[in-house]
Amino acid sequence: MLRESVLGGRDLQTVLLESKTEIPRPTSSAVKRTRQIRRARDSGARVVSVAAPAGYGKSTMLTEWAATESRRVAWVSLDRTDDDPALLLPLIAAACAPFSPLADAVMADMRGVGAGALGRSAPMLAAALASTPVSFVLFIDDAHLVASEECQDALEVVLSRIAPGSQVVLASRQESPLIARLRSTGDAWDVSAADLVFDRVEARAVFAAAGAADVDDEALAEVVARCEGWPTGLFLCALVARSSAAPVTATGSDRYLADYLYRECLARLPEELQSFLRRSSVLDQLSPEVCNAVLGIENARALIHRVETGNLFLVRADRNGDWFRFHALFREFLLAELERAEGATAVAELHRRAASWHEAHQAPILAVEHWISAGEYERASGLVAELGLGLYGTGQVATVRRWLHDLGDDILLAHPALVVSMTWTAILLGDVRAGERWASALDDIRVEDLPAADRLLFESARAMVRAAMCEHGYRRVGADAAFAFEHEPVKSPWRDQALHLYGMAALLAGDEQTARVAFEQAVPLATAMGNPDTVILSEPELALIAIDEGHWAVAAEHAQRGVDAIDASHMEGYPTTALALAVAARVALHGGDHAAGGRLLARGMRARIGCTHLMPYVSVRVRVQLARAHLMLGDRAAAAHLLRESDDIVRIRPDLGTAGAQVEELRVALSVEPMTGGSVPLTPAELRLLPYLQTHLTIAEIGKRLFVSRNTVSSQLGSIYRKLSATSRSQAVEQADALGLLGD
Repeated sequence: MLRESVLGGRDLQTVLLESKTEIPRPTSSAVKRTRQIRRARDSGARVVSVAAPAGYGKSTMLTEWAATESRRVAWVSLDRTDDDPALLLPLIAAACAPFSPLADAVMADMRGVGAGALGRSAPMLAAALASTPVSFVLFIDDAHLVASEECQDALEVVLSRIAPGSQVVLASRQESPLIARLRSTGDAWDVSAADLVFDRVEARAVFAAAGAADVDDEALAEVVARCEGWPTGLFLCALVARSSAAPVTATGSDRYLADYLYRECLARLPEELQSFLRRSSVLDQLSPEVCNAVLGIENARALIHRVETGNLFLVRADRNGDWFRFHALFREFLLAELERAEGATAVAELHRRAASWHEAHQAPILAVEHWISAGEYERASGLVAELGLGLYGTGQVATVRRWLHDLGDDILLAHPALVVSMTWTAILLGDVRAGERWASALDDIRVEDLPAADRLLFESARAMVRAAMCEHGYRRVGADAAFAFEHEPVKSPWRDQALHLYGMAALLAGDEQTARVAFEQAVPLATAMGNPDTVILSEPELALIAIDEGHWAVAAEHAQRGVDAIDASHMEGYPTTALALAVAARVALHGGDHAAGGRLLARGMRARIGCTHLMPYVSVRVRVQLARAHLMLGDRAAAAHLLRESDDIVRIRPDLGTAGAQVEELRVALSVEPMTGGSVPLTPAELRLLPYLQTHLTIAEIGKRLFVSRNTVSSQLGSIYRKLSATSRSQAVEQADALGLLGD
């Protein structure tokens, strides 16, 4: 284990997270960016874009600005693993928490995927930063590493609410598309490569600081011309000139020149230090402990000290000086040199060691990255299968999707456990496209091709998926659920799921007593296993059984436990929460608490977005309970709309037992009185579209995000405007926010 002095009793993941929000110490740079910083600060723009290729001193400028800033400062250093809204948004909140009480309060509660993150987490963070009591500057370094559409959309929502007097500074190798949109409204200030190049005077200062002040003016002018003022190129030339008779004469592109100059610098170092630099470059962040383990050495601390004191492009990542990272461009060079000097086999071995070390130190996400880099797809796939449902619970679906893309279909389909995990993730999120694809792949797996010891467990897992999807009617659900109930081991992490499905199958067949026993056994087991979904799904079912028996006080206890589980697990907005919220709304309204009932009902209506035919009986029961809550408020129009949504699911999954009977009971209840008054709620499709109205995306761009046509988006947008009595995007967003359809 790592020494207590390094981790301070905290897990590695926490230490690495904190290092990303650590404000870097200013370097003793020979050239200051005072003019550029002053102009950007005085511009009054909410967002400052510092966009230039690698080696132009973007990070150095941000560090200098942070050190001289009189406003409160927050810092975020991004890496490739942050390209997921579920990671990016809490990271920003953590950076701002010291001066933004609301950012601190909402940090753990920002969950959701896709439009869920855009509709809830992003506006929550935006509102928190907008209400921050002090002016601040938020620096986001290496913003080009979060280039996914999901992250860019979420960032736009956050940036749009930055209050006057505060600024966000984005350093990136490429200009983000959202900067162009902000620039058109006067909300962005640009610092480009042209603003960051060095002239001859600044180059002289660089050479003097490097101990190469004796270079004559003519030679210096030639170096500046050949480097085209590129700061890193000039610095490297100065390092080479310090130990050479004359400056280098290389020319060419930045990339070519950098490689040449880095190689010139590296060649002047002792072989031990060269080897350390090359081999440690496989690590995103390095410490003496991880370097010793991965490189098979014992003197990493001394070597890191030599690299740092030699000004060899190493940056401290925490205040204690225990964690470091290389400058990005230098690391890219070192990785190329490592493969050139030692070969792909040696690189893969280093990644294997890094993966094992991170896995042993409870940093499984980084372990997966290294297993993939090592080409160890078997190990990576096994770990992804283990992590899949847990990452679903924290909203990190974009991370999993990136891994799946890296692994490729052949690898995925060769690992049944991974197919099971991904199928369940899609089902629980209501992702129809992914769910049907994965379920089909699961069906195609030949059990006889599996090791004999794995066959029964796989059949149990596949039976649970079939039971949840209910493609062949409720009687088949009963048979599949019974099989899983019988064969899923008592200590299996899936045992609570098997119990819940067994209870649901009994309920669909009209056997409430068997269902009650199964749900009552599932809840404590799920709690012990840390599987909140089963608790959230089972408690409202126990509440409904109690309501059927006229025991409203008992129902209230179960309903409250369901809501408490949602809040404790921060799973607001997940499809699996909709039933608990709907039932809790009914209980509150029955008790006369219309305010609480209305809030719970709004939460349940929003959560139903992902209640699709992938889990049809749950999705139908959700809508029936939401409709009954609306009827308790006298809103028959909303209830009728939910009935139509139920009919749409029943058409796809017609044989749902008692769930289908409840739809018919609702239909009879609505036919007793004429349809008068009430509201028309937004459909799930409209609720998916709604969060994008916070952005400047065009209708066509939104259509691409949602995989629908431009005409479909236009039609849904018109319907949203009518239902919200809005005439513009901004007004629709305001109305939706007031109704609890966006944000918290």
